[in-house]
Amino acid sequence: MDIDGVFSGGGIKGLALIGAYQAIEEKGYTFKRLAGTSAGAVIAAFIAAGYSSRELLDIMDDIDLKELMDSNAIISLPILKWFRVYYRLGLYKGVALENWLEEKLKARGIYTFADLPPHSLRVIASDLSNGRLLVLPDDLEKYGIAKETFPVARAIRMSASLPYFFEPVKLRSLEGISFMVDGGVLSNFPIWLFDSENVKMERPVLGVKLSHDVIGKPKKQINNAIDLYEALFTTMKDAHDSRYISRKHEKNIIFIPTEGVLTTEFQLTPERKAELIQYGKLKAECFLRKWPY
Repeated sequence: MDIDGVFSGGGIKGLALIGAYQAIEEKGYTFKRLAGTSAGAVIAAFIAAGYSSRELLDIMDDIDLKELMDSNAIISLPILKWFRVYYRLGLYKGVALENWLEEKLKARGIYTFADLPPHSLRVIASDLSNGRLLVLPDDLEKYGIAKETFPVARAIRMSASLPYFFEPVKLRSLEGISFMVDGGVLSNFPIWLFDSENVKMERPVLGVKLSHDVIGKPKKQINNAIDLYEALFTTMKDAHDSRYISRKHEKNIIFIPTEGVLTTEFQLTPERKAELIQYGKLKAECFLRKWPY
């Protein structure tokens, strides 16, 4: 059965998305169109490129996630790291991430969006320079850039450039230079892309979101400035999507709570990685027993 799919952001917690994909695949569903943000954009791109869940598991077994952090001995001291954040706007370049994505996509013959079926993959990024949400590749035309020739790996890197962790991606266009960061800043779960008001509903839409459902979402405890900042950032990136979900699509979303794992926890042990993947699979299997409704 053909379906459309949406995958949320969540940094390293996105490993659970692979487990969910495995359960979806074993159930006999095939994705025709995909959308995602950040880690969800990575998984969506790999699926669009034709990777099976088994192949994604092999990819994750082969990669040391710390290799994606553009390590530099010069900034090993904490004080120097903060200088880098101040002057370069991020701890890590993000080039290693893009190169890794490019390598894996090229192995399937995917270089630019012209190598994918039209509308088969859309990802979200945030344009901080112009204060607007970007749907890639569709919105590239606003910058005078041909969407067909834009590298898929670059678009995914833009969507996954977590603020202050990775440097913003500089998009050069007729408008000048625009700073692009993680799409989760504005929409961490873009299921609205498949709303009938925007895109004709041709098949069931299934979402996978790394969070509690709306009702089961725990109340945040705010005891200090750090708690306040975390709550502020989480509310900023989730409030829009949560309101939309509560009204429309909750019955078509696999919710995978991932408390206890940091978004940037790239030093997970192999055992913890396997646990996250298996947890995602179990949550998806439970949901799919009664889906579609």
